[in-house]
Amino acid sequence: MADLPIDPQPEASHFIAGEWVEDASGAPIPLVYPATGKVIGAVHEATPAIIDRALETARNAQRAWAATPIAERGRILQRAAALIRERNRELSVLETIDTGKPLQETLVADAASGADALDFFGSIAPGIRGEQIPLAGGDFAYTLRVPLGVCVGIGAWNYPTQIACWKAAPALVMGNAMVFKPSELTPLGALRLAAILHEAGLPPGVFNVVQGGGAVGAALVSDPRVAKVSLTGSVATGRKVYAAAAEGIRHVTLELGGKSPLIVFADADLDRAVSGAILGNFYSSGQICSNGTRVFVEKPIREGFVARLVERIERGVVMGDPLDERTNFGPLVSESQMEKVLADIRRGVEEGARLVTGGHRANRPGFFVEPTVFDEVTDEMHIAREEIFGPVLSVLEFESEDEVVARANASPYGLAGGVFTRDLARAHRLAERIEAGTFWINGYNLTPVEMPFGGSKLSGIGRENGWAAIEHYSEVRAVHVSTGPLDAPY
Repeated sequence: MADLPIDPQPEASHFIAGEWVEDASGAPIPLVYPATGKVIGAVHEATPAIIDRALETARNAQRAWAATPIAERGRILQRAAALIRERNRELSVLETIDTGKPLQETLVADAASGADALDFFGSIAPGIRGEQIPLAGGDFAYTLRVPLGVCVGIGAWNYPTQIACWKAAPALVMGNAMVFKPSELTPLGALRLAAILHEAGLPPGVFNVVQGGGAVGAALVSDPRVAKVSLTGSVATGRKVYAAAAEGIRHVTLELGGKSPLIVFADADLDRAVSGAILGNFYSSGQICSNGTRVFVEKPIREGFVARLVERIERGVVMGDPLDERTNFGPLVSESQMEKVLADIRRGVEEGARLVTGGHRANRPGFFVEPTVFDEVTDEMHIAREEIFGPVLSVLEFESEDEVVARANASPYGLAGGVFTRDLARAHRLAERIEAGTFWINGYNLTPVEMPFGGSKLSGIGRENGWAAIEHYSEVRAVHVSTGPLDAPY
């Protein structure tokens, strides 16, 4: 690849039992660089034989891994985190080629965040324990937190390396094995993670990666050897995964889409609120599930907010080669995603929203869409109801706290929300009243690994990160200990 700083082609399509594995009989999946639209390589979809091999390998490896002391499991994860940090630039370049996201962003938000997750769960490993429960008559009970078995992780294309780490870290520290399927659009980061985990001392077969689309995911989710499924994806995919997992009564974590409200009161620091709206709509070119794409602005400051927002976008956006660290705005991940976003923009115009800036495909190679702002948006419009997953911000006006809470909650989604105000009493009221799994006060899209992340309503179930994730990758076993005589009726 003469025009790229590294050759992105992996050693093989899959990583199973600590080894690179190829099966060229699987359908080819082209690797397309979003910044140019050019094909730069290919991997092969997992065949039934590859899927079976990965699951059987994981099942066999899991038993010995679960018997490994939890502190040692934690140390392996921390060694992997250190290796990721040492190779952050190389991994970030690969992530940029895989996703199209600017290197300026991937250097700080992708592999680095994945390393944080491995480090966090590795560090808390020695403190993960059950409880002791005194009972009457000298008896007592205690609980054990035990692994589930083989977990399946299904990743999304917006944060491929980070998502793989967010799922792998709690799963592995609890003694589970994992078979991970990345998005077919971004297959590279998870393969590198698997190799690094193996290098750090993870036993062969404990973390495996197989490639493919929906059919491969369906085969993994429905396999009787699987105890747990964790998906990051769309609501439509989540419904299918949830239904398939229910057949086997499998544990499920679903982190799905959203149409999150970002609420700006008149007393807010205007520049801070504009910064929040930019982070919540245009970082990663808008390809973030928790984005606050419904920006509710209190009536007295709406015009000033929109003017300041547009001024900062038109002055500050640097669209260009994502591998140039001066670039801060990259392409969408694929041509089909770009066409979907452009169709959503056209619909916004047709329904009467006022297009303030952007709204078009950029005049350059690749899948670039201009940062787009709509004003005078109403609740019933398509752009205010449906997830777009692109750089499209909708401004809606409100006049009172009760009004904006009711309108913000009038959505089937509940992934995230946020508020900008100097009135902290009001901010905390909204944190309780807005129906969302994550809520930010005077900030947006900040997701430290110490904090649980996940959705409510159609935006999912379960939580990633924080101590809460431990509960979703393990189960409690209660043990009752009798110390006195045991009576029976006969």
